[in-house]
Amino acid sequence: MPLPRLGTRSLPGRMAGVLLFALALVLGGSLLALSLNDGAGDGGRARPVTVEVSPSRCGRGWTRPAPGVQTFDLRNTSDRSAEVYLEDPLSRVVFGEVEGVGPGTTRQLTVRLGKGTYAFTCVPEDADAVTGPRVRVASGRRGPGAPPVTEHDLIPAAIAYQKWVGGGLDDVVRLTGTLRRAIDRGDLAGARSVWLPAHLRYGRLGAAYGSFGDAAARIDGTDAGLPGGVHDKDFTGFHRVEYGLWHGESAARLRAPAAALAKAVTGLRDSWAQTRMDPAQLGLRAHEILEDTLRLELTGRTDFGSGSTLATARANLDGTRAVLTRLRPLLRTRYAQLNELEEKVDAAGHTLDGFRHDGRWTPVDRLSLAQRERADSVVGDLVERLASVATLCDPRRTV
Repeated sequence: MPLPRLGTRSLPGRMAGVLLFALALVLGGSLLALSLNDGAGDGGRARPVTVEVSPSRCGRGWTRPAPGVQTFDLRNTSDRSAEVYLEDPLSRVVFGEVEGVGPGTTRQLTVRLGKGTYAFTCVPEDADAVTGPRVRVASGRRGPGAPPVTEHDLIPAAIAYQKWVGGGLDDVVRLTGTLRRAIDRGDLAGARSVWLPAHLRYGRLGAAYGSFGDAAARIDGTDAGLPGGVHDKDFTGFHRVEYGLWHGESAARLRAPAAALAKAVTGLRDSWAQTRMDPAQLGLRAHEILEDTLRLELTGRTDFGSGSTLATARANLDGTRAVLTRLRPLLRTRYAQLNELEEKVDAAGHTLDGFRHDGRWTPVDRLSLAQRERADSVVGDLVERLASVATLCDPRRTV
């Protein structure tokens, strides 16, 4: 799973510009999570309410609060973009947010309102946050909310994960050293047997790829975009060695690529203690690992001869679990479906393990249509659920 496809995209909800806790917390970001007609008995769905977004008039316009499903038209009357949160002004629990409301534009936010106090907070670009007037709803059942996560909250999880990655890199160095020595002595069968364990150990470190820098491309890059394809001099790393091992290249031809791989891995391991992961990226990485697995490993696009992309998908799933384990203290009080998510991770692992027989993994192109659809389904479901984790772990400005 090469670095170039990590850290270059933003969360799909961000591209849409709307991140709704009321939706994300119920069905992993699905727009079906909040039925727009289930306000029966509390007034039904009210007309959209226009709310002003600006440093001087944040939240103005909401004068007739009522329980039930409510849509707000957030109109930015200022000259700069802003984020907008609907929150409890005392507990700071957030019930909905919209990012990137540009100057002169209007964006919508739909939430369920119930008994409690609410206020809009506007966070203009390059300016302090402003909280608008408080509004009281006297009755009803409100939708789910979550306390905002700050970068400070994420630091313990990031430190714990970084230490775990350091131990994993020690293993990768050891295994790639074994791979190199097998090739050096001309034992290509032995090299093929150790290539997969080495690659899978690296694959489990998926959430750290954004901190690996240029080393990631040297270690796990593909031939994508290279003029010479698999024969290009810049095609290096695990997949370069994989291509040679499963396409009849001699040990003499593979010695240099194997040595370069071992050198790159060792250099990364030796510099890791001085690297600082961005805590704000941890939740997003958990989502991206499996998003890319669905796009690349489960399509076979990263298979260079070994037929092991399903094994890599399984390793990526382990990598996602490693991130969730470190984030669990934060998610436990913020994500109502955490237990269900963890059960779904277990179920996905069981599905992928079913493609391994007698120690050998079935290549993707040998799966039946039903098997491929099943693999895509369980991983795709996790991708949707993990979008909510990324949303919840996106640090929010409060000042």
